[in-house]
Order: sequence, then structure tokens, then C-alpha cells
Amino acid sequence: MLKDAISMRVIAGQYRSRPLRSMPGLDLRPTSDRLRETMFDVLAGVSKLEGSVWLDLYAGTGAVGIEALSRGARQVFFVESARKHARLLRENLASLGIAGGFEVHQRDVTEALPLLEKQGVVCDSCFLDPPYNQRGSYARSLEFLSQSRILQPSSIVIAEHEKRFDPGGSFGTLARYRRLDQGDASLSFYRLTQVS
Repeated sequence: MLKDAISMRVIAGQYRSRPLRSMPGLDLRPTSDRLRETMFDVLAGVSKLEGSVWLDLYAGTGAVGIEALSRGARQVFFVESARKHARLLRENLASLGIAGGFEVHQRDVTEALPLLEKQGVVCDSCFLDPPYNQRGSYARSLEFLSQSRILQPSSIVIAEHEKRFDPGGSFGTLARYRRLDQGDASLSFYRLTQVS
């Protein structure tokens, strides 16, 4: 039996309370409103959202990147490989009237990250939420980020994952400094520990 599409909304900022579309079925699992709100509350205490640059990897509906734009992010790079999910993401952006301040990269994260690095993209925050059954994607993405010029000393990387799964405490110089559990999901927060 197919799951109904999850009802979502933008939590705060310019597009506060505006609805976001999801998709029925089990192949898309958007970050819940509650978990998104918790994540942005945590980030507000440690980094400046106004004018920030974000990566929303495995973006799905785009809910996290859209939330960042709503709260004043200057630029969001959405990366989503599935065509139907990328189309839904673009529909969500269009429904809110967001015409600029973002790029949608419809390709695999392993292809998109080197491309973004080559373009000179440097982010303040990077959110990644691979499908829970693709556990290897966490290590691949975090390993690349730890060695890339995409991160700066103040960058924060946030990985959403199942509570019962640990994506890892460190990847090169990228180390987890906080883990937050909420329901069946968890957020792991990473920072560069040493930059030569």
C-alpha cells in the first residue's frame, strides 16, 4: 500500500507557512517540519543564515534548501539525481515565486560535488540526506567534502540519518561535534577540525 504524500510547509522567514508539495509512495522521504525546525534552531545559534551559501544534497522536495532561502540564504545549490524529484523541487520553487538565488543540478552527488568545486563554490552549510538504504552514500559524500575546497573553516555539514545508523564520527579532518535524535531520525553535525 502506498503512503500518502507528506504534508509539509516552510517553517519561518519570507515564505513562512507556505505549503510544499511532496510525493506519495516510499521512495521520497522529506525531512519533517519538526526536524527541519530543530535543525535551523541549532544552526541559528552557531552560524549566520542571512547571506549564506548552502548545498542541499540528495535534495528531494528541496524543503531544506527552500527553508534556507526563506530565512535569508543568498544561494542554494540543490543536487538531486532522480528526474521526478528534481521536477517536484522545481515546482516547489516556482509555487513560491522563487526565481533566483539557486541552481538545481540534476545529477548524482558524486558527479555534482567535483563540478561545484571546479566552479569555485564555497558553502557555509551543507545538508545531506541520502535515501536511508544507500548507507554508503554518507561516507562517499563526507569523505569528498572533507578533502574539498567547498568547505571553509566555519562551514557546517549536517547529515540526516536513521537513529539506529551511525554514518561515522570523522572523515579526514571533518569531525562530528554534535548528534541530535528526534523520533526515528537523527542529525549529525560536522566541522573541519584542522585546516592546514
